[in-house]
This record gives sequence, structure tokens and C-alpha cells, in this order.
Amino acid sequence: MKLRNLFILSFIALLCFSCSKEDDPTPAPGTLSAKEQALKKAVEDYVDHTVLPTYAAMADAAVELRDLCLAMQEKHAAGTLATSDIKAAGEAWKRARKNWELSEAFLFGPAANHNIDPHIDSWPLDKAAMETLLTQIRNGSSWSLENNGGYGLIGFHAVEYMLFQLSADENSALVHYIDYTSEEMEYLVAVAEDLCQQCVCLEACWAGIDTLSSAKREILEEAELDYGEDYGREMKNAGLAGSRFKTYQEAAEEILQGCIDIADEVGNTKIGRPHLGSSTEDKNYIESPYSLNSIEDFADNIRSVRNAYLGSRSGDASVSDYVKEKNPEADAAVREAIDNAIAAIERIPEPFAKNAAGTLSEEAMHAAGDILVGALEDAMNVITGRR
Repeated sequence: MKLRNLFILSFIALLCFSCSKEDDPTPAPGTLSAKEQALKKAVEDYVDHTVLPTYAAMADAAVELRDLCLAMQEKHAAGTLATSDIKAAGEAWKRARKNWELSEAFLFGPAANHNIDPHIDSWPLDKAAMETLLTQIRNGSSWSLENNGGYGLIGFHAVEYMLFQLSADENSALVHYIDYTSEEMEYLVAVAEDLCQQCVCLEACWAGIDTLSSAKREILEEAELDYGEDYGREMKNAGLAGSRFKTYQEAAEEILQGCIDIADEVGNTKIGRPHLGSSTEDKNYIESPYSLNSIEDFADNIRSVRNAYLGSRSGDASVSDYVKEKNPEADAAVREAIDNAIAAIERIPEPFAKNAAGTLSEEAMHAAGDILVGALEDAMNVITGRR
């Protein structure tokens, strides 16, 4: 009987040893597990090589846009404003816009905490309200950015509306008429200045204000915009004092959830709502319609998912690396879904407003909102250990 019991105990011990060899071993106190070490590298490269360069490029373009709008105002006052001046501002708008759309996989943190996202990117623009406001401004009525109708009449889309106009057949985007009134120029400059401040603020909140140029710090000082936040440092120092992230797994989950959120929004809101629209409001729920930039917006949103998941530079450590190690099929599914979603979106011709109800839009909606979202959710399950 004793011999039998000894055999059973030996078998159980051997079984437990075998199981422990398969699992991530418990790290010594003060050290990171193998999983945490892998995700730490992914989070560091994500912050340093994807988030910070994207926000810096956006802020740089927004500063340039503000300066070009100021130059437009000066030339308008001198009677020398030319179409080329408006085109230059429009190109700066597109550069700032591109980097904003490339950032939408990381709308968590500062962009959400300080309402920067709705402040600069509420859409669609209320065209009727904007025309009413501009008429009031032309007639000398007092106005301010704080009291002119809220987020819907400021930000990227207000500047877009002031710089671009659709052709009569709505098949091309032209620069705005050059016969602005002085009051309209004042409004354009104010909105561009506000957009610039918010973009620089977003860079500061991720990079830390001390890392910014003196010119950018001056912009924030004049606007009294300093939240004292260094969100990138917090992500890179998960588990340490001062970080809201207890583990690098939490940070990796935040990264993946940001990807899931924007893929869902692109598929089921940005494309899906006008595609399935049963009302005029739904059919007109279109992003960047005046510059005919909708399709590029959508594709850049999915590129932001690719950058966040795979890394922006060759050789970057990434969340993909960990998922691939644990479940190669799940990783391959995400990669394929990203490529397919971008390709499907880019097959939709501009103007999106005229093609939102078509088959190509339906295919893109499904590729981003269903297939890509599903693949990313499977990757999340790998990160959390549920798969």
C-alpha cells in the first residue's frame, strides 16, 4: 500500500513539473516575466517609433497650416491674395489631416481624456449652421470660438470648409473662392490657430512638454494648454510609480483595443452608416467631403492599425511579434485582414458621397468592420491568454 502511494505521489510531482515547463515561469521578485519582457519592447517601440513621430508630424503640419492662414489674411488685407496661397494652405491641411488619421488607432489616453478628439474632429460639419454663422460674421455680429455652435463648427472640418469647395457636379475639390470677407479671414485664422494649439497639445501630452521645441512650448503657454501629462513615459514604465499601467500586458491591451475601435468605426460608422443610411442624416454622415479626402481618411485609419499592430519601422518590436509567437494563425489573420481592408477601401472611388451606397462600399464595410475587427479580437484573446 505504501509503495502504491509513493508511486502516485511521484506521478503527480512529475505531472506538475511537466505543466510548469509549459507555462511562463514565475519570475523572481522585481523582474519581468518573459511575456512582460516581450511586451515591454513592443510598447517602447510603439510609443517611440509610431505614436510620437505621428503626433510630431501632425503638430508640425498644423503649425504650418496656421502660418499659411495668417499669410492669407495678410495678403487678403493687402489685396494680393492668390489661388496659389489657398492651395498651399489646403496642402498643409492635407498633411496635418493625414497624420491625424494615421493616429486614430491611438485615440485613447490624452485624445480622449482632454476631449481633443471631438474638439478637432467632430463631423459631419453642419453646413447650414456654418453658412448661418458666416453670414452673421459678414454682418458684423460678435462671435467667439467658445460660443459659435460648439465642436461641430471648429477643427479640421471647419478649416476644410473654408479652404475647399466642391465643383458644381461635386466630382472635384477646388480651392475656396478668393473673395473672402475680412471677417471670414478672421474666422479662418482663429479656427486654424485653435486647431494648431490642440495638435501641439496632443504631442505634448504624449511626449512631455519639455521635449517640444521652444516655438511649440510658446504656443501652449499662450493658449494656457499644459496638462502636465507624459502618457508615453507612463506606457513605457508600466508597473512603476507614476504609471497608470500596472503591467505591459495592460498597455498592449490598450494598443489592441485602440485598433479594434477604429477598425469598427471605419467599417460600421464612417462607411457603414452612409452605406446603410435610411435617412438623409445617415446618407450625409460623411467625413471630409469638401476636400474629397474621405477614402484617404478611411485607408489611413487602417494604416494606423497596421502601424500600431506591426510597428512603423522595419525591425520594430511589436504586439504582432508576441501574437505570432503564441498563435501564428491569429497573427497571419490580422495581417491579411489589414491588407484586405485597405485594398477594399481604396477600390471605392471618390466622391464617397456618390458611391457610399454601392457594392464596393459594402465590401469595404465588411472587410474593416467585420473581418478585421474579428481578427483583432482574436489577437486580443492571445494577449490576454484566453486563446
